[in-house]
Amino acid sequence: MTLLDVKDLWVKFPTHQGLFEAVRGVSFTLGRERLAIVGESGSGKSMTGRAILRLIRPPGVVTADRISLEGVNLLHKTEREMRDVRGQKISMVMQDPKFSLNPVMTIGQQIIEAYRLHSNATKSEAYEKSIEMLEAVSIRDQKRVMRAYPHEMSGGMGQRIMIAMMLIPDPEILIADEPTSALDVSVQRQVLSIIDSLVKERGMGLIFISHDLNLVTDFCDRVLIMYAGRIVEVCDAKNLHKAKHPYTQGLLNSLPKLHDPQKRLEVLNRDPAWSTVASISGRI
Repeated sequence: MTLLDVKDLWVKFPTHQGLFEAVRGVSFTLGRERLAIVGESGSGKSMTGRAILRLIRPPGVVTADRISLEGVNLLHKTEREMRDVRGQKISMVMQDPKFSLNPVMTIGQQIIEAYRLHSNATKSEAYEKSIEMLEAVSIRDQKRVMRAYPHEMSGGMGQRIMIAMMLIPDPEILIADEPTSALDVSVQRQVLSIIDSLVKERGMGLIFISHDLNLVTDFCDRVLIMYAGRIVEVCDAKNLHKAKHPYTQGLLNSLPKLHDPQKRLEVLNRDPAWSTVASISGRI
């Protein structure tokens, strides 16, 4: 079943040097699966996620043939209607919780607000639901955390709280924008395990934005590789090491390998044609 269908998505920004195209002709579908979008910084990964939720503000311009959620084109919705989509249908976990949580509101106030925004629950019902959600993301002493402020939480705790807040409305799709890059390695796997179990239990679709190829190979089902705003290759995550596009091969070869140590890692030599020719390898 296709949850999301994106066709010919473009994101453009006017600059003094002319029109900058951050995302150029991106097309893909998402089912109840874990789909990774990978690439270097500036390749258009996060812009793609934000454009799906129509979070690109003027002077940025988003155009597409369609961005369909379960057959309904989000481009045709008003801003008021999109507020119901955000959170209730599609949620997005940002990279660093320090910049996503309100520093002057308690954790409990923020989670309760996120839940009541999309439901008719009373405050007491929302409180109990928030406690359950914090428990689901492996946070102990939930009542103490509900009374705490964001600055009292560690990075790993903050990210778990963000996941709880985004999943409490029970959305169909979760967009996770590098949710573990700001965390210690020891905490990353815990957070990924929580996301994975919740996605499987709820039958959700996951768009996992990352630059870590090793991570998405283990964690995701399919991978879209982006370069200069375009998708240059699509492949199954388990077969990522068999990628055919020279850009993907270059990314893989630039990673250190414990089983095959080298004195010097390869330097990625970019071909200008990669950014001008929409040649996509693999299946979409």
